[in-house]
Amino acid sequence: MWEFTSKIPPFNDKAHDLQLALSICKGERPKIIENTPQCYIDLMKKCWDEDPLKRPSSKEVLNIIENWIFSPGYKKIKDINEELKSNIMEFMNAPIEHNNIIVKSHPKACYTSHLLDFTSEELNEILEDSQGFFKFLNELDYRSTKLKIKWISYSQIKILNKIAEGGFGIIYKALINGDVVAIKKVLNSQELNKNFLNELESLYQCYDSKFEHIIKCHGVTKDPITKEFMFIMKYANGGDLHNYLQKNFAEITWKKKLHILWRISDGLQTIHEKDFVHRDFHSGNILVEIIENDSCKIDQYLIGDLGLSQPANDILHDSSIYGVVPYIAPEIFKGVKFSKSSDIYCMGMIMWELTTGCKPFANVEHDADLIYKIIDGKRPNITYDTPEDFANLMKKCWNPDPKKRPSATGVCEIFNSWSNMGMDAKCFNQAEEIRLELMKLKMLGPDFNEKPHPNAIYTSRLLSSLTGSPSITF
Repeated sequence: MWEFTSKIPPFNDKAHDLQLALSICKGERPKIIENTPQCYIDLMKKCWDEDPLKRPSSKEVLNIIENWIFSPGYKKIKDINEELKSNIMEFMNAPIEHNNIIVKSHPKACYTSHLLDFTSEELNEILEDSQGFFKFLNELDYRSTKLKIKWISYSQIKILNKIAEGGFGIIYKALINGDVVAIKKVLNSQELNKNFLNELESLYQCYDSKFEHIIKCHGVTKDPITKEFMFIMKYANGGDLHNYLQKNFAEITWKKKLHILWRISDGLQTIHEKDFVHRDFHSGNILVEIIENDSCKIDQYLIGDLGLSQPANDILHDSSIYGVVPYIAPEIFKGVKFSKSSDIYCMGMIMWELTTGCKPFANVEHDADLIYKIIDGKRPNITYDTPEDFANLMKKCWNPDPKKRPSATGVCEIFNSWSNMGMDAKCFNQAEEIRLELMKLKMLGPDFNEKPHPNAIYTSRLLSSLTGSPSITF
């Protein structure tokens, strides 16, 4: 019926694969053609009702159509236009063989009977997983309508290799229909809870398609073996910020540092404007995408793991602390909740990392003793090439009093001004000269820094064993 109104086969613009089968099972149908009579639409919708018991019989359909065409007194006959009547008559009198309508179709749209490359059992299992996920979203009221979360079948994914592993997740490089993506498997996520999905919301609410300083989440799937949920993310080919600094520190001028920090702070500003807190903001969660063409090379800096660093199950209590010790603000160790100000403290540490190419406190054990020293005011040593204004802003960001730290908007505005090299150009030009001299003397950069301590841990983890230590009194 739909094909007669459109003159093209249904779903001719889509691949006829498992994804389409899932969409049809979830209620997707061809778009109703404009000006189709309402009585015709009503019958068509009854025919493709998802409940077989609600569909009319072939005899009932035939009787209705015959009434439309042959009954002069039938009250709805005037609603059927002449072209549609002609199409219906052609359908009723069609020979067994007829000419196909030639239309431009998707290369994987197949209209000849063939053996499908998935079974009904596989389809039902995927439907059960996805429907359970969306049912959970529906229970959270508005989230399922405000968030355009796409379920992606695991069968479409080809895992290439493991990129990284943290305390609460594993990151893989993968292919979906030939496109490179990153996939985060969230450990212990077989049973989702409200807190975890609240964090998933932050990914979608904070992503800004115009500026893309937040990593994009394409959709969700589930590992068929472990039953853990997986998030399909944009793949950043430059790795994380720390690895990027390690490889390129010599070429990253002061002007470049300011540009990087401007972009990162712009992303953090977006998160805070949406009234979210990252809570695990460090160089390992800032990703670099390198875009190259014939004329130029552009680097983009994307904030990732937005709220997904915490466990997905219920093992955490509100008072639990998780993260990377050097990037956690001192008040958090005293029992204060994570806040926008605690994110700004992390921004100060990222600023320091840009000046050195090294992670903060890499040469000491990340234990209760270091936590005590951070609470007592210990911060990394500032490098000789750091301009005074930059050092002052960094100190404000890691001020022990959260109320004295600047806002993300304020930090972003300063970096924007500095990166445009206005009145501050002279001091940053001088800083660049000093930086080059220190590099020449091997007194600055990742190679200069002493060997990292084996117990300096830069993956997010539960810190209750450290913060509960009797050696620390708050």
